[in-house]
Amino acid sequence: MAWTEITRAHYERRCARYASDLTDAEWALIEPMMPSANRIGRPRKTDLREVVNALLYLASSGGAWRLLPKDFPPFSTVQKYFYRWRE
Repeated sequence: MAWTEITRAHYERRCARYASDLTDAEWALIEPMMPSANRIGRPRKTDLREVVNALLYLASSGGAWRLLPKDFPPFSTVQKYFYRWRE
């Protein structure tokens, strides 16, 4: 596929830390399917978009949980969400 001015602008990822990070348009499609925060208990501090970005990073790199870079949420948090969503 040849890069033209139209395709380059369409597929450009601005401010993405990693190639696997979601674009705003991709997140807009996924966000409605994310579980809402519980109304009781402790408020959620973790950004679910960052959890999804971490899971995509792991899937694309084939890395281990403990090798997740520090700019993502802690690997135990990402792992907890992965196991919960898998079920």
